[in-house]
Amino acid sequence: MKFFKKIVLKKCLLTIILLLVAHLGMSQNNASGDFWSNVRYGGGIGLGFGNGFFNGSISPSAIYQFNDKFSAGTQLSFNYAEINDDTLFAYGGSLISLYNVIPAIQLSAEIETLRINRTFDVLGAPNVEENYWSPAAFVGAGYGNRNFMVGVRYNLLNDDRSIYPNGIIPFVRVFF
Repeated sequence: MKFFKKIVLKKCLLTIILLLVAHLGMSQNNASGDFWSNVRYGGGIGLGFGNGFFNGSISPSAIYQFNDKFSAGTQLSFNYAEINDDTLFAYGGSLISLYNVIPAIQLSAEIETLRINRTFDVLGAPNVEENYWSPAAFVGAGYGNRNFMVGVRYNLLNDDRSIYPNGIIPFVRVFF
């Protein structure tokens, strides 16, 4: 299973890099020569809950709008989760690319690395702490407009040590 996840991660990285290089070449037709006029700020919020589970996140980000269809940038992530008796706090960053198929439909790809600080109870030993890095590779789709997007993303690398209880995660993104 880990071998499959490594192959999927490599394919996602290669796809993101190829898309970025292709759109960088096409973006040279942009009439505006000012870099900062093409940078958009915003981010996302996330909320997940279920039977014995809660996850809240906030993710500020900055993206560069290469053209009307493609943008890419960086994002910081801060997550808090409770899964049964486990408490997790995670922080990290990601690289994100966004592609608007049509103005109302946006596809996304994202590579994220989070530092997980986990506290949990083990029989006879309360408040055991564990700290580790957790990678994620997301593909997603959303509906909205240029500044507001609601959708769902899927973590291709989801496992039992992830802060996310399953691979499917809803999102809301806002950019200005």
